[in-house]
Order: sequence, then C-alpha cells, then structure tokens
Amino acid sequence: MKRGDMVKRSVRLLRALPRTLREDLLTTGAGPKGGHGQPRWLDWRPVITVPLVMAAVGLLVANTNLYAFRFGAGVDLGILFAGAQAAALVAVLYRPVPAWWASVIVTVLVTPFAAHAVPRPEEFARLGPAAFSGPAAPEVYPWNPTCVAVQAGVMFLLALRVRPRAGAGALAVTAVVGIACGATVSWNLGPGSVSSLAVLAVATTLGTALRSLAMTRTRLVVQEELTAEERARRTLLEERSRIARELHDVVAHHMSVISIQAQVVPHLVDNPSDELRENVEGIRRNAVDALTELRRVLGVLRSEDPSPPRAARHAPQPTLDQLDELIGNARTAGLAVTATTTGQRRPLSPGVELSAFRIVQEALSNAIRHAPGAPVRVEVGHQPDGVMVRVTNTAPARPAPPARGEGHGLLGMRERTAMLGGELAAGPTPDGGFDVTAILPALPAAEPTRPADPAEDPR
Repeated sequence: MKRGDMVKRSVRLLRALPRTLREDLLTTGAGPKGGHGQPRWLDWRPVITVPLVMAAVGLLVANTNLYAFRFGAGVDLGILFAGAQAAALVAVLYRPVPAWWASVIVTVLVTPFAAHAVPRPEEFARLGPAAFSGPAAPEVYPWNPTCVAVQAGVMFLLALRVRPRAGAGALAVTAVVGIACGATVSWNLGPGSVSSLAVLAVATTLGTALRSLAMTRTRLVVQEELTAEERARRTLLEERSRIARELHDVVAHHMSVISIQAQVVPHLVDNPSDELRENVEGIRRNAVDALTELRRVLGVLRSEDPSPPRAARHAPQPTLDQLDELIGNARTAGLAVTATTTGQRRPLSPGVELSAFRIVQEALSNAIRHAPGAPVRVEVGHQPDGVMVRVTNTAPARPAPPARGEGHGLLGMRERTAMLGGELAAGPTPDGGFDVTAILPALPAAEPTRPADPAEDPR
C-alpha cells in the first residue's frame, strides 16, 4: 500500500471515529448470543451470576462504608452509589454497555463527595504527609482498591461481550473519566493512578483476547462443518460418476445390439415395405445417436479422473459369474471367506449383476481394512423377484490400522441399491462384527425414489 493511500485511510478512520464510538458505546443490546463471539462458558450465565453476586455484595459493603462515612455522602446516598456499582458488576453479563455506563456515571457522581473528604494540596503541604498516614489516611479516589476492582471486573466482562474496538473505546473513556476525577479530587495523592490504569488495561486486554479466541474457535468449527459437508457432497458425486461410468458399458452394449438388430430386420422379411424399412432405419439411427451421446457423456466423466490403463477402460463389466474369482482373490489376500449360494440362478439385468458384484467386492474390501483376522461369510440368495447378497464378518482379531482418507464403501452401496430400487441394510452386529445385506430386484423399478444423501461412514 502506498504512503498516500495509508494517509487517506487513516484520515477516513479518524473521521469515522466519533460515529464508530457512538454506535459501539450508545447501545442497549445484550451482545452476542449462542456462543458467537464470546467464550462458551458465558452461556452458563445463570451459574456464573451466583459467585458474581457474592463478590458484588462484598464490594457493596466496602463501598457503602467508604461513600457514606469516609466521603460523608450519608447512608442513603452511600448505599445508592455502592449498590449501583455492585449491580453494574452483575448486569454487565446481560447488558454490557449500559452496565458499564452506570459504573462510569457513579464514579463521576461520587467525585464531589470525595473532593471534600480529601485534603487539598496546600493543606497536605502545610500539615505534611505524617498527618495523613495510618488509619486517618484519606482514600485515593477513584484509584482506591474497591473502586478499581469494580471497574476492572466491569471492563473484563464488557470486553468479553463486545467488539474489540468497543472495548478499547470503553477503556479510553474510563481512563479519561478516572484521570479527570482524580485530578479534581487530589492529583498529588494519586501515585497509584498508573498502576490502576494498568490493571484496567490488562483486564480489558484479557477479555478481548478470550473473546477473540472464542470467535476463532467458532469460525474453525463452522469451517470444519462446511468442509465436512463439501467433502460428503464431493464423495457422493464421485461415487455417482463411477457408477455411471460402469453402467455406460452395460447400456452401450444394449444400444449396439438394438442398432445391429435393426439393420438385420429388413433381411428377415420377404419384400419388406418402404414403411417398414423407414421405421427400422429410424430405430437404427436413434440407437446410433444415443450410443454417440453416451460415449460423449462418458468422455466427460472420465476426463475428471486420471486416465486408467486402456485395457481397464475397455474391460467388460463383472457379473455374479465372476464372484468365485473375487472370493479367491480375497482368500489370497489372507481373508478367511466362506461362500454359500441358495435358490435357482435366474437371468438378471446387467445393472443388477454389476451392482451385486460391486457390493460384495466393497464389503470384502471393508472387511480386509477394518476387520483384520475376522472370518467373513458371503451369502447369495436367488429369489423369484431378485437377488439377495449378504456379507458378514465377526469382530476383528486385532486392531485395524488407521483409515487413510474418507471411505466411499457404504456410500457407493447405497447409491447402487437406490438406483435399482432395492434395499440395503448395513451396520454392526451384536458380537462386534459388521453386516451388509442388499436386496436387489430382478429388474429396476420404473422410477425408484432416491433417498437423501447418506452420511459418510468410516467403513
């Protein structure tokens, strides 16, 4: 930033200072609520009020004796002034700025009484310091211990509740009022003014620091929540893209078959009519166009990921026929797997075959990562209206290594099941293991209802 710009900015800040102080110090608001911008322990204000009231009662008694008898204000005014200061010490928890103003005003109102009780400088010089020592020594107002304790408590709690600039403005006003009152009463008897102002400054700084720390923690929590939501959303989109890439091959196969069959139809009919040829050609053309669009969409989806090997890109999608090979690979990796198949094998749609295989594959991978040494049971049940796959493992034989990154396993299972209109149940078992059960219909539902985005599971 150039020097000229810095000067202009400083001038703007100085011009705006009166308006800023007016906005900060002439408000009756209760301050932030719900832990925003203040330490969380201030949410327990009813509990904090109890010890604060006890401290206020002690200061009330001390200041009443000071104002009523030593300053000669009388019992009534002494109780009134001391009570207002003690009440401000408690009320600052609920109405910080008005309570602070009350303590400042009381300081000004007590000053005339303190001025008559404190010897003037010429009298002090004439009689000497010895005449004003011991119990007869006058109080140094407003820097006597009880008044400083009230002001420090009010400033500390005020700084916890308001913005830093408001706390700084309140400290400046308090210091100016205190110095003016001290000069009016007995400037020569005020050697403790510097240390008293230091106490007020430390109290304000501590309150501001605690408030800033609370605000930082609040922002951090909010940012972590937003990050977690964004991560869950990104994980969901990545899983859906992966499922779309896999199902593309299935759909593309069917579209290719439709295109070829449409070309063959005219050759299977004797003397096909022009209308038949036109309709069949339309079917073939639409199938080719759809296949082209599918390839274009697949290119967009795959362009977001690192390019896999060419053989992997064009490999056929697996089905339940490759389940034995998958289980064999898991056993080679050290997993004790037992597999059972029930029911009569029926033809399933390619999407159901692929999803069932992927669910078993993901469940076995989860068992390897999160349940080392635990035996796993894989069940495939063929039913008249679909297929049921279940993968169950017992409690792990040894602690699992810490997971790296966020898991996609259960999220992908739920997405595949919801896409086909099936049902998925996954969760821990009473013996400490984990169970995944998916029921997939033989044919996808016409319009399956997609559930709400599931939360990420550590598995």
